Amino acid sequence: MPGPLEGVKVLSFARALAGPYTTMVLCDLGAEVVKIEEPGKGDIARLNGPFIDGISSYFLSVNRGQNSITLNLRDEQAKKIIFELVKKVDILVENFRPGVMERLGFSYEEITKLNPKIIYASVSGFGQKGPYALKPAFDMIAQGIGGTVSITGEPGRPPVRVGFSIGDIGAALFAAIAILAALHEREKSGKGQWIDVAMMDSQVALCENAYARYFATGEIPRPLGSRHPLMTPFQIFPTKDEYIVLITLFEEDWRKFCRVVGREDLLSDGRFQSHSDRISNYHAFEPLMIELMKTKTTAKWIGLLEPAGIMCGPVNNIAQVVNDPHVQEREMIVEVEHPRVGKLKVTGTPMKFNRTPCKIEKACPDVGEHTMEILCGMLGMSPEDVEKLRKEGAI
Repeated sequence: MPGPLEGVKVLSFARALAGPYTTMVLCDLGAEVVKIEEPGKGDIARLNGPFIDGISSYFLSVNRGQNSITLNLRDEQAKKIIFELVKKVDILVENFRPGVMERLGFSYEEITKLNPKIIYASVSGFGQKGPYALKPAFDMIAQGIGGTVSITGEPGRPPVRVGFSIGDIGAALFAAIAILAALHEREKSGKGQWIDVAMMDSQVALCENAYARYFATGEIPRPLGSRHPLMTPFQIFPTKDEYIVLITLFEEDWRKFCRVVGREDLLSDGRFQSHSDRISNYHAFEPLMIELMKTKTTAKWIGLLEPAGIMCGPVNNIAQVVNDPHVQEREMIVEVEHPRVGKLKVTGTPMKFNRTPCKIEKACPDVGEHTMEILCGMLGMSPEDVEKLRKEGAI
């Protein structure tokens, strides 16, 4: 069965991470993505290692399944090709700094003259308007300015970046959601629209709990390590050999935990009667819990706590996740075919459909791999026309 976005066409000016991750999500869902790259160079992400037989694993991880065409965005013939492609697609995605697309001649206003139904999505660091709009932004800038870094890490320690690029990826996911919503609305109105998604805005949205606590109390949230600000025990503890995630949502969970581990004495300790009591007396509670949890291995604790209905789990490293039978059963590690290298592993998609499944089959394209195919197939050019454009530096 085809994917749910079968027949939807995307023209991508995206590079680096936020834009390509957006188009990758659409591609996984079945859309056909035409990625525009600079002749001779391609997306800057192609330079990021580590490499697998010359293929950037970084580029592969966010550009799988897409089709690459090389176009010189400053060449007039190339611009005419882009205008023709615009007429044939449903979605345009770009993640340049605000103003760049306008200077190139591809502003939303110009593009909608050619295709009023197009969904034009701009992903940037700080959005299309506002005091910071023209600031350059990378993932950690967005994490820092948006507040994420301020609540990440251990108390009293320097600020810590989240371990993956939540600045870029958070914006990409919001962009993909917005694009799909705009496609749905277009079915009723027959009109396209301009979507403006900012990395900083996305960080503010994703930090919702921290902002909610600040609005309610006026207190500025600080890093708490792995523990929850409102419930405890609800954190990562060291064990005899590794670490374990332990969660108690309700007071009955805490009472059950004490009984299962043979520490009923804690139930009569006035300092630990409720979540708020345990948080207020955390200086006494944490050392006690660490001492207790270090008496058994992670596997022993899980074997004891899980059957009793107490939420817990290991802290897996990446290799353990890759080899986890549940991850494999859920097809979260899949193989794709690269025309030069053969089979390569990538992460799968968490979106599962019972009728129109996502298909991840193709690896990332080589620079301009599909230029001839796209220009001849979508625009009806002859191979001779394409070669002439190549010699003239347009593609």
